[in-house]
Amino acid sequence: MKLTAREIAGQLGGDIIGDPDVTVSSPARIEYGKAGNICFLANPKYEKYLYTTNASIVLVNRSFTPKEKVNATMIAVDDAYKAVADLLEWFSSLKRSRRKGNRIARIFSFVHTVRGKVKRGTWIGEYTVIERGARVGRDCQIYPQVYIGRNVKVGDNVTIYPGVKVYHDCVIGDNCTLHSGCVIGADGFGFAPLEDGSYKKIQQTGNVIIEDNVEIGANTCVDRATMGSTIIRRGVKLDDLIMVAHNVEIGSDTVIAGQSGIAGSAHLGEHCVLGGQTGIGGHITIAPHTTFAAKTGLMKDWKTPGQSLMGYPAMTYMHYMRSYSAFKKSGETKPSTRDSDAAHS
Repeated sequence: MKLTAREIAGQLGGDIIGDPDVTVSSPARIEYGKAGNICFLANPKYEKYLYTTNASIVLVNRSFTPKEKVNATMIAVDDAYKAVADLLEWFSSLKRSRRKGNRIARIFSFVHTVRGKVKRGTWIGEYTVIERGARVGRDCQIYPQVYIGRNVKVGDNVTIYPGVKVYHDCVIGDNCTLHSGCVIGADGFGFAPLEDGSYKKIQQTGNVIIEDNVEIGANTCVDRATMGSTIIRRGVKLDDLIMVAHNVEIGSDTVIAGQSGIAGSAHLGEHCVLGGQTGIGGHITIAPHTTFAAKTGLMKDWKTPGQSLMGYPAMTYMHYMRSYSAFKKSGETKPSTRDSDAAHS
């Protein structure tokens, strides 16, 4: 499916700045844009990528004026964030229209249903469904009541426990373990605010990529990307009840304890350690080898590797302990004479 800038501008009511006949076939984030991709710029934080992206088309606000030369064709719209929501919905509808008639029949017998390809040595439990286009590698253990969606790729020696759901187009590497109830590839939490106070859903067209030797705990959810991929790098270990939002990237060999939450487009470096109930804000970058005490909250970039953080807002361990000592002392007051007299009466 290829669309020209002219077709897209007509659909979105935008003005073309550049080549109206340039074509695109898929959306992408502006920092990763390649030829044939359409991206958008709504957050000034990402303006620097406009001048370096290889994307063919970029949606921008009409109020935006570039400071440098832009190689991509731009389509100026009233609200780039809302326009991208409309665009992704349009892409999604065009994609769905090609899959009509490909419904999987409901099976109520005590068997599994395999529509994809499964290699030798893999065991599949009862009531498991593997949809068309999915591929499962060798020597896997797929327990009962697992759902593996269209075009999912599962590597070798993977263990998937009961009740796991892997949505369409996601990728799972070799030697991974997914524990019961975890969900891979649910929609990211993306909604564009409208003038009337309601919200328009932004279609989540990306996927989740889980590299080799990753373990994901029970009832943890890893959301698919709005565009591109949510990426869990090699060797990551996620505990139970963790929320990983869309377009997050977790660096290799990072360990995250239960009930932690990572907001959209956050990037964690390799070998980080997050204690339980840690909260990471969206669109921030965390240096490698950063350690978080339980209940730490970080809302801005942390650029110095190898430090231990705690508290909310997060600060280094020594800074926190000095601040806590001062705070504790500020609350200590001597009893007044009146209080002393009352105590002796």
